[in-house]
Amino acid sequence: MNWFECKVTYEKMMENGVQKRVSEPYLVDALSFTEAEARIIEEVKHYVSGEFTVTNIKRARIAELFFNEKGDRYYRVRVCFITLDEKSGAEKKTAVQMIAQASDIKEAIAILEEGMKGTMADYAIASVTETMIMDVFPFSADAQSPAQ
Repeated sequence: MNWFECKVTYEKMMENGVQKRVSEPYLVDALSFTEAEARIIEEVKHYVSGEFTVTNIKRARIAELFFNEKGDRYYRVRVCFITLDEKSGAEKKTAVQMIAQASDIKEAIAILEEGMKGTMADYAIASVTETMIMDVFPFSADAQSPAQ
């Protein structure tokens, strides 16, 4: 999967009735920057009334994404895979970024650990931080495959 972080700027009606210009990040699964822009425009137009602009698109290096329908936030989890160097016997750590959808940090760790259960690799969670990501739009298998 190729994840792109897309920033969308638009006028948002705040809870106090005042309109405010906001810039919100979203994650989109796409093959290219061009496809990411087309996908975010298609997805966001259903949620945003009025004009909006895609102000930034950058490649997001995410190794894995763990969804949880009960979660309302997205947490970036830095995971270090631990391997042993055969020759020197030294531990080698390889860091990757993962995203866990959860309600809080404790749940994000639990979601990640549940998702990692099948792996044989040794790993350690280096950090967990809440992101500003509003929503994630994975590539829809329904759009490309016939009905099952």
